[in-house]
Amino acid sequence: MTTKNEKKNPWLDVTDSGAVIRLRRVSECNGVKVDRLSMRAPTVKDVRTARKAAGEDSADHEMQLFASLCEVSLKDLEGLTMVDYDRLQAAYFRLVADDGAVAGDCA
Repeated sequence: MTTKNEKKNPWLDVTDSGAVIRLRRVSECNGVKVDRLSMRAPTVKDVRTARKAAGEDSADHEMQLFASLCEVSLKDLEGLTMVDYDRLQAAYFRLVADDGAVAGDCA
């Protein structure tokens, strides 16, 4: 598992398969108090499914997608502080950024 953390954020660990985001504030997700969320790397199917569920609402599309990738409910995401939601957005954009690596590279 390769870490893609060139610009180090102390609250974010990114790998090829996903990210772990440390929250600024403890939150409740799936009925459990958490101080971090895991987000798996999105697939094309994830994006299409979220778009279909959200319709034309781009904000809802993002929420649907993040809920799926983090395996939490929309209500759980809505309970996050904006700082923590911004961290999810940053993690997502790091996961979908093309770092130039190719399958089979050892780095």
